[in-house]
Amino acid sequence: MAISLSMVLLLAIILVVLIRGGNLKGGPAVVAVLFGFFLASTGMADDIQRFLDSITQTIGAIKF
Repeated sequence: MAISLSMVLLLAIILVVLIRGGNLKGGPAVVAVLFGFFLASTGMADDIQRFLDSITQTIGAIKF
């Protein structure tokens, strides 16, 4: 749950930065948010979550 919340906050910050910087207009941003919302309710949501979990585990396993 913590990773999901962190990812949501990170993506929200990126979205705000893109909108404020003029790289993304409000309309497309709303479409992107709605797309993500509806994608989360499809059968692909579990596969996407497993993929993101594996990426975060891989990044977490990297030793600097």
